[in-house]
Parts: sequence; C-alpha cells; structure tokens
Amino acid sequence: MADLIAQDCHEGLSHNGRFNFPIAMNTAANPTVATSPRPWAADTHLPTALLLNIGHAFDHMFLLIFATAVATIAADFGLARWESLMPYSVGAFFLFGIGSLPSGRLGDLWGRRVMMIIFFIGIGTAALLASMANGPWQLAAGLMGIGLFASIYHPVGIPMLVQNAARPGWTIGVNGLAGNLGIAAAALVTGLLVKYVGWRAAFAVPGAIAIACGIAFALLVPKEMEAPAKRKSKRLDLPPGVLARVFLVMTATAITSSLLFNFTTNGNGQLLQERMRGIIEDPATLGALLAVVYAAASLTQLVVGKLIDRYPLRRLYLSVVILQAPLFAVAALADGWAAYAVVLGFMILIFGAIPFTDAIIVRFVDDQMRSRVSGVRLAISFGVSSLAVWLLGPIVKAAGFNMLLLLMAGIAVCTTLLVLLLPSHDPRQAG
Repeated sequence: MADLIAQDCHEGLSHNGRFNFPIAMNTAANPTVATSPRPWAADTHLPTALLLNIGHAFDHMFLLIFATAVATIAADFGLARWESLMPYSVGAFFLFGIGSLPSGRLGDLWGRRVMMIIFFIGIGTAALLASMANGPWQLAAGLMGIGLFASIYHPVGIPMLVQNAARPGWTIGVNGLAGNLGIAAAALVTGLLVKYVGWRAAFAVPGAIAIACGIAFALLVPKEMEAPAKRKSKRLDLPPGVLARVFLVMTATAITSSLLFNFTTNGNGQLLQERMRGIIEDPATLGALLAVVYAAASLTQLVVGKLIDRYPLRRLYLSVVILQAPLFAVAALADGWAAYAVVLGFMILIFGAIPFTDAIIVRFVDDQMRSRVSGVRLAISFGVSSLAVWLLGPIVKAAGFNMLLLLMAGIAVCTTLLVLLLPSHDPRQAG
C-alpha cells in the first residue's frame, strides 16, 4: 500500500501546476469534446463509481457521528448540557473547509486515485482514535483528524467521478444521494450503536469499514495514466466579467448553503427531541425518524440532477432556494408531528440545492483544474460555514431554536438574491 501511494505521488509531483482558471466546454452538450484521453470513466467503471459514492456517504456520515451522539458523550464526560460540548467540534469543520485547498491542489498534481486512498484510510484511522477519547480535548483532536481527511473528498472524489461523465447532472445527483444517505446513516446507525453498544462503537465500527474500503480502492480502481494537471485543457472564450460573477455566485451561495446545511444537520436531532418531547423520547426512534427525513430528502437530488442536464441552471436553482425561507419561518412555530413534517420540507430544499454548485463547476471549469477550483471554493465556503457548528450550541442555549430557525430564514433569503446574479445565458449554448 505504501509503495503504491509513493509511486503515484512521485508521478504527480513531477508537474508544477499554475493556479489559474481554464474554462471548459460542456461535454454533456458537446460529446465530441473530451477533457482528456482516458481508458475509463469513473461513472461507468462500476467499482470506481461504487467506491466513490460510498466515499461521499462516509464523508458526511463521519462528520455527523458526533452531533448525533453528543448528548450521550456529554453525559459520559460529566457535562451537564450537550450545548457545552458542541464547540469542541468546530475544529473538525474548520479543517474540513480549509483542508479542501491543499487537498484540491494535491488531487490535480498527484492524481485523484492516490488521494482517495489516503481519504479512506485516514478518515477511518481518525475515527478509531476518536473512539478512544477520554475527555473533550482528546475527542476534539480525533474530530479534527476526521475533518482534515474528510476535506479530501469533495475537491477530489466528485471531479474524479464526473471527469468523463456523459450525463454530469445525473452523476452529480446520484453522488449527492449517496452523500445524503450517509447523513441518514449517521442518524440511524449512530443511534443504534449508541443505544446498544455505546458511543465509542459509533466511531470505531465505521472507522474499520472505511479502512477496508481504502484497501479495496487501491486494489480495484485503475491507475490514472497522468495527473489531471498534466492534461491539455479545452477553453471556452467567455467575458472575464461573466466568469468573475459566476465564481462569486458559486462561492457565496456555497457559503450560505453550507451554513444552512451545518445548522440543520448538526441541530436537527436536538430540534426534534425538543419539539417531539412527550410524543417520542427514545433516542434510537428519533434517530430512525431523522434518518427517514434524510433518506427521503436525498431522493430530491436525483430529480434535480436529471433536470440539470436539460434546463438552465439559474431557473432551476431559483425554484429550489426561493421556498427555503418560508419553511424555516413556519418551522419556528411548529411542534409535534407538524414540526417533523416541516423539517422534512426544508431538508428536501436544502438537499435539492446541493448539486448546483458542482454542476456550475462541471459546466464552466476544465477537468485539468476542477480539483483546485473546487478546493478554493470549498476552503472559503466550508471554512466560513464552520462557524455554524461553533454558534449552534450558544445560540440555542441563549435564545432557543426559534431564533436559530429565523436566522436560517434570513440566510435563505441571501441565497435567493445571490442566485439571481447568475447569468441567464446557459453555457451549454456557447461554442
């Protein structure tokens, strides 16, 4: 395994790539334009596609194990309130964001296959270390390791998956579904393991499985013929102002969307526990109900992914985000099963918005640079949105979930205004 990683790294390090932003022809609308000559496409090579989608599921699942088990862990560590333990996870989400920058660069320069092997083995090892923690700071260190290795997936795994995809929107949608099923698994699997085995098993069992997947990736996924940065790019001549606006919108909406994603996925478990008190008290049952929400909402990405291949991005994007703010406002007033229904509604819209940023990158950015562009975007958006994890506990402790939900409604309004800045011209019609 070590020899394999060293060989791939040596091949990638022989190239000194420059940090620029070449613009891609849309391969979905122009099938004769290939990003590079390659013997396989990740979306058609079944073991590669399967392991990359499993990787996306693990990426989100591992980051949310702590949020699902936080009440049990806090009690085990002798803390009176779960909110007091939440800030210890902020380092994980900060590294998840800022680590995307070097991860994306290394993905283009070293090669994406070797980085994915590091992802699986690294995140699994970090989870095993987290399971051995005996206090908040030891747990924080393990969570930071999870966040650091988790930062590899989005700038490396998704570009690897779509690099020669015939239907990139659909491929992104399926991958998004896999990622959100990982969120559902965090709620369900963690709830069951915490109840029947203990919170340490909630980290240790997935960690061992991730390491096994890393070994499978090394054995089953074909080697890359060359690192992405070495390939010849295909450029599309678009006005610099349009490109700057697209990158601004892509990054800013990623920030607002990530804030909503982190607030909801890290807080939904405690929100439902509060709003369904007296109806359902069992944490495993609440975890199962939350898993149903995430699994059902994840299906939205398949629909959105299919539509992205057929219709202009701005119109589709607006139709999803414009409904978010009203639902957050309604959620602030809902209790019981009505609250559960509203949570399902706003999670459908949050998950439905996820594929658009990756779709913008696929349409505008050449494969030669996708990992680096994704890394820059993710470092900014996830780095800023990690504040949501840090603020979640203090906001709820000081003002309750109603204030948090109204804050999210305001963030959703910002997302809607930003999407209006996207060019109405569809890049598929260019060239």
